[in-house]
Amino acid sequence: MLFCDKNSHRRKEGPMDIRKRWVRGRDRCSFCGKSADEVRRLVAGPNSFICDSCVVMCKDLLERDEIAEIRAGRRLALVPRRIRAVLDSYVIGHDRAKKALAVAAFNHLKRISYHGTEVEMGKGNVILMGPTGCGKTYLAQVLARAMGVPVALVDATPITRAGYVGEDVESILMRLLQAAGHDIEKAERGIVFLDEADKLARRTGRDRDVGGEGVQQSLLRMLEGSLVAVPRRSSSGEDRVMFDTRQVLFIAGGAFDGLSNIVADRLQSARAGFCGGRQLGVGEGSLHETMPEDLYKFGMIPEFVGRFPVLIAVDALGEEDLARVLAEPRNALLKQYARQFALDDMTLSATPEGLRAIARRALALGTGARGLRTIMEELLLDPGFECRSGSTYLLDEKAVATGSARLVLPKLATG
Repeated sequence: MLFCDKNSHRRKEGPMDIRKRWVRGRDRCSFCGKSADEVRRLVAGPNSFICDSCVVMCKDLLERDEIAEIRAGRRLALVPRRIRAVLDSYVIGHDRAKKALAVAAFNHLKRISYHGTEVEMGKGNVILMGPTGCGKTYLAQVLARAMGVPVALVDATPITRAGYVGEDVESILMRLLQAAGHDIEKAERGIVFLDEADKLARRTGRDRDVGGEGVQQSLLRMLEGSLVAVPRRSSSGEDRVMFDTRQVLFIAGGAFDGLSNIVADRLQSARAGFCGGRQLGVGEGSLHETMPEDLYKFGMIPEFVGRFPVLIAVDALGEEDLARVLAEPRNALLKQYARQFALDDMTLSATPEGLRAIARRALALGTGARGLRTIMEELLLDPGFECRSGSTYLLDEKAVATGSARLVLPKLATG
């Protein structure tokens, strides 16, 4: 298609007309025919020119085509690298876990986008293993935000088998439906994060394991993909909707205390008689080397583990990681508190030594990143109470040692 300017003739131009115009003025846009004097910028190519207006027009056309392809399901807007980039902006460390989650999320998007094609793609549910406070739940929240799908954060501990006091497994989907604004189609493409899933392990010595193996059994059909009758508003409501779980991504998270010992025993048995090395100590088995049989010994039934083909281990955060968590992410704690201080015309800053001192105290608490907010609340209690407009506070090593942010007095002006 040839775009002409308002001064061009109305008749359709032929090859000879274009050639004559090219001879009359070389510095003209090859698309709309405008001269260099009529446009803001003219970009030269090997044998042609294009003006800034036509560049914008071409860009709009390409973006419309891309949006149409995404809506038609022929292309995906997110790729693993983009998902990983979003995770990097909010989560510190866990490089391998973020890469594995990005791939799992991308496969989930492909499955729901190309659902109903000639090849039916299976589900890739995920088990996230790692100590408390390492960021498992937060990873799932940021992942859902990056994918643009609703997420339901469900605690597994109060869930019991049907007929016993507690929450039924259907309450999991009810929460996802609520997170989706009761839009059933949107909910059926969402994510369920089943926190404390390790508490569902088989409990020996009990005749009625209503909250362990029984719950695992009750979850099997939902995890595999089935139609479940879910209350729309409350667990006691009669108004129910059929919820198709085939496209729901389930992420089971837990600390799995003691699993590393099981992994160590297996690795020690495998190396016995071959290398004759030292005995592995307690807890030396890495969760990154976890196999399904290790989870069986932990107390998870094979049918449950088999519905989670992706096993991801998340390491504990060290001192340097916790110091970075305080200052680097988009919603870092230091940035949040600095914003709160700014609303009261106060300034808050921290030194690298101060951040590391806070990180050391958090490590001593043993609660991972959760301990950072507890310490920050303690350090900023007095400044928040005094609320001195125009004041500047500093979190350095001395402030952490004394238990309160230091008031930095402004220097007196000298004449």
